[in-house]
Amino acid sequence: MKFVAITACPTGIAHTYMAAESLEQTAKANGDTVVVETQGSAGSTPLSAEDIAAADAVIFAADLAVQGRERFAGKPIVEAPVKQAINDAAGLFERARAAAAAGVPSPAAGPELTTKVGANDRLGTRIRQWLMTGVSYLIPFVAAGGLLIALSFALGGYQITSAPKVTEHFDAGSVAGWAALMFQIGSAAFGFLVPVLAGFIAFAMADRPAIAPGFVGGAVAVTVGAGFLGGLVAGLLAGGVVMALKRVQVPKAVRGIMPVVVYPLLGSIVVGVLMYVVVGKPMAAATDGLTHWLNSLSGVSAVLLGALLGLMMAFDMGGPVNKAAYTFAVGGLTTGATGSLQIMAAVMGAGMVPPLALALASTVRRKLFTEAERENGRAAWLLGASFITEGAIPFAAADPFRVIPSMMLGSAVTGSLSMAFGATLRAPHGGIFVLPLIGRPLLFTLALLIGTAVSAAAVILLKQLRVRTADPATAVTATPVNA
Repeated sequence: MKFVAITACPTGIAHTYMAAESLEQTAKANGDTVVVETQGSAGSTPLSAEDIAAADAVIFAADLAVQGRERFAGKPIVEAPVKQAINDAAGLFERARAAAAAGVPSPAAGPELTTKVGANDRLGTRIRQWLMTGVSYLIPFVAAGGLLIALSFALGGYQITSAPKVTEHFDAGSVAGWAALMFQIGSAAFGFLVPVLAGFIAFAMADRPAIAPGFVGGAVAVTVGAGFLGGLVAGLLAGGVVMALKRVQVPKAVRGIMPVVVYPLLGSIVVGVLMYVVVGKPMAAATDGLTHWLNSLSGVSAVLLGALLGLMMAFDMGGPVNKAAYTFAVGGLTTGATGSLQIMAAVMGAGMVPPLALALASTVRRKLFTEAERENGRAAWLLGASFITEGAIPFAAADPFRVIPSMMLGSAVTGSLSMAFGATLRAPHGGIFVLPLIGRPLLFTLALLIGTAVSAAAVILLKQLRVRTADPATAVTATPVNA
């Protein structure tokens, strides 16, 4: 049979392309044909009209709304989260075959949103999808702004924060001048973090009319000092207000101006007033309290927080729990507090452990892994070094009950040791490539190596136990335990 598919994840970096590869390999093994359009951060090559016309069914493996959904009108469509395509591509193809046999037509295409929330989804699921959408649009600003700021510190030292504005004085012939320029560009990018987060949470909830109220609410959150917590609340408020306004019945003659003028205007007024008068001050107090708490962390409390963040980073390896820990670290990074910088270092170190540990384990005990896993292990060295936790997903998908606990153990060790050692990090990403920007780099590296060794040893031990407890006849004939 012939299929076409679209894959898309909130960040558009790893899951999108891993899902595409899983679908392609499974189709090849089944003797089917599939053409995949990856709607990721690197852009996508749209499916041709000929491929769509020839397809027996369509597979959407996406955590966001599919762009250009109207192209598939009249085709049987199967929808699933992107992780299902990675973990159970065969099951998706079975559903697609059944849909093709039943001739189920696709529903009429409605207005495209940036999050795929079904009408029957529970409230918790909806909120998670809305928040993940905001985070997905936030990450490019974090990467660009954070790395520019880190580069400025590398060139000009931490005193570059007090450099005069480049609009008043810019020395193109000095390193310090360029460092100041990089810092001020990065700071400008960081200034968009909270408004972007709020704007696209609102966008996910109520489409384009909610963008302006969301951005306004996020900007007010920055003004009153409410920070990331205020941005989250502002986004949810803006989306909720516009959703409520859309339910108001208006005469047909004025419906055309509602999404362009009325919804943004009224939404901005309501959200702005609520943020300035009602919500902003409590959120600012909570943010200040969190900052003071982070600065006061020491000893056992810091170690326990590092362990918790490490567990979160390895639990779903790029999923919502992982992103929650990462967003928490980035939110504190904007404060510049020492405790916040330590959290950023702990989160990055813990996130590097899973792919590095599996790369190490698949190298030293090759017989415990399949040939495909050994190939993934070779790629995982670079992915782990680059702080791309998703490099561990193929291993976790094949053997979750042994791999995930092992990775969580090592990541918790690295997170706690990093906090205990007092390692700091001002860059939000980069892995070993931002090692010169890490405070106490040798101790950070030691924490990373210990956690990696712990996870690798744990996964090897659990896989060996599986071999020893397996049926002897099966163990002789099947060398790779995940076959």
